[in-house]
Order: sequence, then C-alpha cells, then structure tokens
Amino acid sequence: MGVWFEEAGSGAPVVLLHSSAADARMWDPLWVELAARFRVVRLDFRGFGRSPWAAQEPYTDAGDVADVLDGLGVREAAVVGASHGGRVALEVATARPDLVGRLVLLAAGMGLPPTPELRAFGQAEDAFIEADDVEGAVRLNVDTWLGPEAGEAERIWVAEMQRTAFELQLAADPEPTAGHLPIDLAAITAPAVVVSGVHDLPYFQDTARTIAAGLASAELVELAWAGHLPSIERPGEVTRLLLDRLGDLSGRLSG
Repeated sequence: MGVWFEEAGSGAPVVLLHSSAADARMWDPLWVELAARFRVVRLDFRGFGRSPWAAQEPYTDAGDVADVLDGLGVREAAVVGASHGGRVALEVATARPDLVGRLVLLAAGMGLPPTPELRAFGQAEDAFIEADDVEGAVRLNVDTWLGPEAGEAERIWVAEMQRTAFELQLAADPEPTAGHLPIDLAAITAPAVVVSGVHDLPYFQDTARTIAAGLASAELVELAWAGHLPSIERPGEVTRLLLDRLGDLSGRLSG
C-alpha cells in the first residue's frame, strides 16, 4: 500500500486526517499535547507528504485509513478530519461504524455539488497546472484556504505542503485510480463535533450545516476567527477544543 503513518502516546485512539491543501505535518503543532493524553495516529494520504502516488489497483483513502487502523489493532477510534480528511472520516464512519466512536470535523467536505465560488477556484487551479505554473497554483491555494489569523510562517508552511502534493501527483505516470466511498449521514452513529470557519468559503460553511443537521448526534461550532484551516491558523485553540471534546474518551474507546 505504501501509506506513511505514525503513532505516539497511549490510551484511547485518536486518528488525525489531513486536508488536501496539506499533509500529516499540519498536525505538528497539536501532536505532542494530544499524544500526552491519547494514542494518536496520523497518516499521509497517497500522493501527499511521505506517501507515494503510484499506479496500482483502484483505491480509496477511506479504505487506506481502515487498513492502517486494522493493522495497528485499533478496534474503535475518535477520528479528527480536516477538509478532505473530514470527508474521508465520514466515509469511514459510514462504511465501518464499528471503527469510529467519535468524529471531529474541521471544515469538512462531503462531496456536495460545487457552488460558483468553489467551481471558480477549481477552474483557476486547473489553469495554473495546465500552464505548468505550479507556484501559481500553490499561491492560489494558500490565498484561498488560509484565514486572516494565518501569518507569513503559516503561509510558507502550507505552501510547502501543497507544493509537495502537486509534485508527487504530477510525477505520477500513469495516474492511479482514486475513488470515494458513499457517505450516508443517517447511518453514522458516532457523535460528532462539526466545526466551521466564518472566513471559509460559503460552500464549506453550508456543508458544515448540512452535516450537523443530518447526523443523529452533532454539535455545530462556528469559529468567528477561522478560515478553512483552523488547526493551522490557531493551533492552540484547536488543541484545547479537541482536548475538551475528546477528554472523556478514556475507557470508552479501545485500541
């Protein structure tokens, strides 16, 4: 499979799934503090960070996540997903409700039809890539996904992660076949915290409200300061949110 992952700490398992504008390094500022309380696992999806993107059989990121957790002997975990990682978390929770005991979704996607502003972003990104202007595509992503709380260091950091993803994916020949598993909000039994940023694209704010309304047990948290990547914009505040919402996991989840 070739998916890079790591784990640290002990206790109730907590899995961190990254945005497609980043890779597993986006969790660095939260890692030590979370590992002091939980058994934390993070991975790089194929074509991101330290995971190669090579043509093999068709695959899904959700399937890779389940395979990693099964290989580690994790029977049930809290899953924290950012953006694309949030969509993957919902796919895993639909396909394997036994595996997901809690969800925290940070500006999650779920594959709703694109709105005009998201469609415009995609067209602009495609135009940069078709013109072999990777740096233009990187700048577009940084400008789109980081909110006003992000400083220059955060912009440079996200640019590095996004650049790595573009380089890995553009080098793949032939391209692997990546798919998605279906999401059925009504079938998801895990309680969820659904986090939305006021400075994010309207598409993701609407998606957060749709997810929260469709789940059996969900708390919607709207962050007035946040863009699309709150754990990068204010990592300390997001760490505190996670510790607060996941603090009762001891003895509830097995790993």
